Amino acid sequence: MSTSRARSFIAGVLVANSAPHLATAAAGRQHLTPLGGRQSGPGINAIWGALNLAAGVSLLAKGRRGAGAQRGAASARWTDDLPSFETGYLVFAAWMAISERLMKTNHSTSGGQNRAQRRR
Repeated sequence: MSTSRARSFIAGVLVANSAPHLATAAAGRQHLTPLGGRQSGPGINAIWGALNLAAGVSLLAKGRRGAGAQRGAASARWTDDLPSFETGYLVFAAWMAISERLMKTNHSTSGGQNRAQRRR
């Protein structure tokens, strides 16, 4: 795998990871992050999501600058790297969906159903 394709794959993973954290921040909920653990609130999730998005975009921009060619060549190069970006995004999304389904990492053990049962 070429360096630019590896960079595009990693950028796809980072951009995919930013989406749930930014959505969680916008919804005002908690979501696991390396910065604050399981109880990471909206502010921490906004920071973590923004860091991931910035890192992904930075990798893509670095790849474009590294090409050092005219605008037409940069567009053609992105066409070659786009499948790598998409693969990184999809691999991460599939891994998160499967791991969340199996390990319930971001599920609360005292969810809404338990609270409703306690009220009865």
